[in-house]
Amino acid sequence: MSFEPVYNEHSRALILGTWPSPKSREMAFYYGHPQNRFWPVLAALTGEPVPAREDIEAKKQIILRHGLALWDTLERCTITGAADASIKDAVPNDIAALLAKAPIEAVFCNGATAYRIYTKYLQPVSGIAAVKLPSTSPANAACRPEKLREIWGAALLPWINK
Repeated sequence: MSFEPVYNEHSRALILGTWPSPKSREMAFYYGHPQNRFWPVLAALTGEPVPAREDIEAKKQIILRHGLALWDTLERCTITGAADASIKDAVPNDIAALLAKAPIEAVFCNGATAYRIYTKYLQPVSGIAAVKLPSTSPANAACRPEKLREIWGAALLPWINK
């Protein structure tokens, strides 16, 4: 099963990953791999300090203080390790339930697989076109941290509450 979504009544922009990696499942929270650049990128965009890897509450607060929401596209699937390409038996998350609780106006997908799953299963329900962002995964090493901050910033900064 996927993690619960992180959102509140101020969450206008939803960031979607694909499915928790083994390291994230071990940490019991999103983007738990020490080399994943998600939290450093988000910290840079929000002006927050980079949270400690094990500080789940600080990570939640970065999301919630800045009008964001965080979730994955899949409720469950069969996957080998952390390889998105190996995903089978995909069951999408219930985005309608989230949209009924949070005023989401924009969707951003962390990587091509999240985007592909969102556009296939979730966009027909949400009616919100997503923005595909380069993955923050360490497997996407070709995208340097500065480039990630630049691309993610161009897309997300208009939605981040300062």
